[in-house]
Amino acid sequence: MSAKAIREYDGKLLLANYLLQSPTQAVEKSASGFAPAQTRLAQVNLSHVNTTDAADKISEAVEAALDRAERQNPWLLTTKLVAKPDQLIKRRGKSGLLLLNADWDSCKQWIRERAVKEVSVGTISGVLKTFLVEPFVPHPQDVEYYVCIQSHRDGDEILFTHEGGIDIGDVDAKALRLAIPIDQPLGDSKAIEESLLKDIKSDTQKRALASFIERLYAVYVDLNFTYLEINPLVVLETEGQQQPQVIFLDLAAKLDQTAEFESGDKWALARRDASGSSEGSSGPAMEFPAPFGRELSKEEQYIQELDAKTGASLKLTILNKDGRVWTMVAGGGASVVYSDAIAALGYASELANYGEYSGAPSETQTYEYAKTILDLMTRNPHPDGKVLIIGGGIANFTNVATTFKGIIRALQEYKQALIANKVRVFVRRAGPNWQEGLRAMRELGETLGVEIRVYGPETHVTAIVPLALGKAPASAAATGGVSAMPAKLVAESAVSSTPGTPGGAMDVDPLRSAGSAGVPQPAPAPTAAAIAEGKSAPWYSPFTANTRAIVYGMQPRAVQGMLDFDFICKRAVPSVACMVYPFSGNHVQKFYWGTKETLLPVFTSLKEAADRFPDADVVVNFASCRSVFESTKEMLQVRQIRTIAIIAEGVPERHTRKLISMSQKASVTLIGPATVGGIKPGCFKIGNTGGMMDNIASSKLYRPGSVAYVSKSGGMSNELNNIVARTTDGVYEGVAIGGDRYPGTTFLDHIMRYEADPGCKMILLLGEVGGVEEYKVAEAVRAGRITKPVVAWAIGTCAGMFATEVQFGHAGALANSDSETAEAKNASMRASGIHVPETFEALPALLNQVYSDLVQTGVIVPKPEPEAPKIPIDYAWAQELGLVRKPASFVSTICDDRGEELLYAGMRITDVFREDIGIGGVLSLLWFKRRLPDYACKFIEMVLMLTADHGPAVSGAHNTIVTARAGKDLISSLCSGLLTIGDRFGGALDGAADLFSTAYDKGLTPREFVDSMRKKNKLILGIGHKIKSRTNPDLRVTLITDYAKKHFPATPILDYARTVESITTAKKDNLILNVDGAIGVLFVDLLRHSGAFSREEADEYARIGTLNGLFVLARSIGFIGHYLDQKRLKQGLYRHPWDDISYLNPAALQGGMSATKGDRVQVGASKIVSK
Repeated sequence: MSAKAIREYDGKLLLANYLLQSPTQAVEKSASGFAPAQTRLAQVNLSHVNTTDAADKISEAVEAALDRAERQNPWLLTTKLVAKPDQLIKRRGKSGLLLLNADWDSCKQWIRERAVKEVSVGTISGVLKTFLVEPFVPHPQDVEYYVCIQSHRDGDEILFTHEGGIDIGDVDAKALRLAIPIDQPLGDSKAIEESLLKDIKSDTQKRALASFIERLYAVYVDLNFTYLEINPLVVLETEGQQQPQVIFLDLAAKLDQTAEFESGDKWALARRDASGSSEGSSGPAMEFPAPFGRELSKEEQYIQELDAKTGASLKLTILNKDGRVWTMVAGGGASVVYSDAIAALGYASELANYGEYSGAPSETQTYEYAKTILDLMTRNPHPDGKVLIIGGGIANFTNVATTFKGIIRALQEYKQALIANKVRVFVRRAGPNWQEGLRAMRELGETLGVEIRVYGPETHVTAIVPLALGKAPASAAATGGVSAMPAKLVAESAVSSTPGTPGGAMDVDPLRSAGSAGVPQPAPAPTAAAIAEGKSAPWYSPFTANTRAIVYGMQPRAVQGMLDFDFICKRAVPSVACMVYPFSGNHVQKFYWGTKETLLPVFTSLKEAADRFPDADVVVNFASCRSVFESTKEMLQVRQIRTIAIIAEGVPERHTRKLISMSQKASVTLIGPATVGGIKPGCFKIGNTGGMMDNIASSKLYRPGSVAYVSKSGGMSNELNNIVARTTDGVYEGVAIGGDRYPGTTFLDHIMRYEADPGCKMILLLGEVGGVEEYKVAEAVRAGRITKPVVAWAIGTCAGMFATEVQFGHAGALANSDSETAEAKNASMRASGIHVPETFEALPALLNQVYSDLVQTGVIVPKPEPEAPKIPIDYAWAQELGLVRKPASFVSTICDDRGEELLYAGMRITDVFREDIGIGGVLSLLWFKRRLPDYACKFIEMVLMLTADHGPAVSGAHNTIVTARAGKDLISSLCSGLLTIGDRFGGALDGAADLFSTAYDKGLTPREFVDSMRKKNKLILGIGHKIKSRTNPDLRVTLITDYAKKHFPATPILDYARTVESITTAKKDNLILNVDGAIGVLFVDLLRHSGAFSREEADEYARIGTLNGLFVLARSIGFIGHYLDQKRLKQGLYRHPWDDISYLNPAALQGGMSATKGDRVQVGASKIVSK
């Protein structure tokens, strides 16, 4: 939602900070005719307290909040006060929620009696947790006024009455109004006085009010308000003051949340001082509280936080935590029709939640969303069990299989809770990779122990609702459009290209074949002269088979989808002329035209793109919500552009309204914002409209039909494609205008095009709760401006059945008055002569009936069905769908980076940290592909620590130091040290492990082993130390052997080695078991006796160099340390000193010269004489 209500406290802080600062929006800034009163506001905020807390805890929290308010606002002790709850409650005075002219002690007692307690306001009950206390202002009633600023599609409007206060009455009837078009400034003071203040007798008051209204409107625009009401507004004239004081006593306001990137810092700055934030900080972000009566739970807050961190959409509203019916629906429009269907069957009181996920959330995000709902659902069992409806429309680009992976993870995690709560699950979904997603869901149902029934696009979008609620039998295909998925594979339902028919047999089969005629050839391309004169297509047809587009933004997936659509429609030239991407130089981008590769140019400026392609008259704008305003303004300056589609969501309303005004002046059709686009079958599609190619084929969008539709919802437009294809001869054109409050073009704009277009024979409108655009269509039908048959439905009929206000999936889907409810709209459209079904579920049958009537009367003549086109498919997508296979170049079994989360031997990286398995645990996963016991992981870490370094003199460290001092980089220096590791340096680990374990396995006694090695004249690897001895033991060996004796299940090889040590030290005191030998034998004991490996696996790991791997890993730590040490010390090139080298050359030796005299002889200078 874009327009969100704020607390009165925050609204007054904004006015106090910016009333005199905001730049004027008038033709000229009026002379100041008023003095703003000092703003004194004390907030008592208990939003962190729960009603379930203990009474003494609640009492302590209330007292603490009151004390805090008193410390921060000492004026409370000396002033008469007003106290009131600040929770978006209307008419507080009439509800007894207003304390006037009281001292601070009385206010505290009044708050104590009401804090964290439930009260009823009309039919809504809620808990009071936030209070506002401010000075009481005595004043006569005749200086109370009412002022309100509100936004409309074409501009802003100021309402004013000279009678304000609690008994104001019908404002709409009595208020004077001043309209400010979106592209024009506010008039001067005289214009304000003439329009709004004619009933004010006092010239002083009139000047003060005119000046105040000018300033109020400046703040309204500057801070992106969408609604601002002050009642009463008091103007006090006091002796001794040059100007009257203007005081806003009660205030209600809404801000455009989507403008937070533009005004958020200003909002926060106004709240900084009041919150006690430090001077350097910007202040706390603006809070948007839930409506009174619906306190945000921690789960709702959590989903809000998730939603704020992602480009996808995640919404959750808990309606009845004890309800039996829970939903998990994909898509803003689809989420509404599911709620409507549940409510229409009489289960509104049992509907537990409203929510939606859309915009391609990741597997992890979907998992967190599903887990939150399942946790709520399974807390309180119901004797009749519960129902979970996992629904959704036909997605445009969301990978159904990916999102279902997250849902399946959550279902598996809550298996026992679902069984205990007797939950039944009903699934209906379609879109990219839906076959795989539904197959996985069906397989889950076979193992989960919970009934899961799965349906695909052959089923009407909400037909699972009556099945889930026991209102329809499983064989409801004949009446409800439901046909169960095949038992073997869900994907089998996609094999046939002929869709089923919901609602029983049709009167006329719209898809019957009358031959094998090919797809009609596209119309001939317009001439250059026609393009130059703007005559390439009539006004009512912005999209033809010759339409060419510029795609603004780097969106290769959307572009490829448009090109694939062009190809299967047999267009002569691609619909995408080029792309514009300002952040890179001019270049070309590779795409496919059918199965062949082609190149599309990418320009950095729109001007260059337009100059190079004068026939491109459509721009598909993928710019972000932050930059789309400026980029679209630039597009509107290009004369050849006739249509602009704005895809971005979250565009500030003021930006959109300005673009609407500019587009109207430029005679440009503006589709969006927040739209998926539109489609004209056989001709042109915008971006991702229509979804994947299989959905386009199944909905017959490669050739035109007779039905043109307009919808707000992009996801539901795919459902309309599906419904229309199954009940009529198909779609002629379809446009999703976007779900924002102010779409660039309206329902009526497009329907009037359809009315004028001879190719369109009937019209379909899918409206929704909120706004009044459906009434304009009804009025046009009633006035005879629309003569073609119109079938229409407004979704959101469930809204009136909820006790509190619910914001549905789209920003504009909220009724601000009774006339904006879906029921009122449907009734009005039905009364005007529009065909309106009783429910959305009856829409397909009504469409078929109207279509059949047109066929019977000859208005529509069904055409032969062309041969279904062959659809090229990318290799990567075909592989994901399981349609192709190829041998892999590599096999990896230790790590998987393909999904949403990195896996180490199957363990999620988040679990690695959650379970704190440490370096030893990670090594066990990546080296051994399994979790080792904690003691084993600790032993691995001990080995790494003990062998990390052994001083600068050893060969590896020496080489590293020399290389570092030669100016080489870290990698080169490290490698030079590592290359010294072998049998003589470091390799003793592997050698010792092999020698001792082999001797032990052969049954040799320690004495026999020592003797055999002596006879072979070989050293025993792992025995002996230059410095350490039995009397001066190596503490490193002591540490690990003591640890192993304490924690290892068995240490036979260590015991064997210790016996060998006793024999060797008897000969020489330093022939001890050294650290290499200790590590080697202990690792063999660990592999063989930890229970994690078979004997064969243990022997293999010892044989393939695992122990050397430990030494390499550990010693790399030390080598890097030596490298960094040399660099920090800035050591120069190393040259070994002469006096540390014995120069021995053959010539000198043959001549009997002393090698110690330093004599130098030229070697090889004399001839070598053979004997």
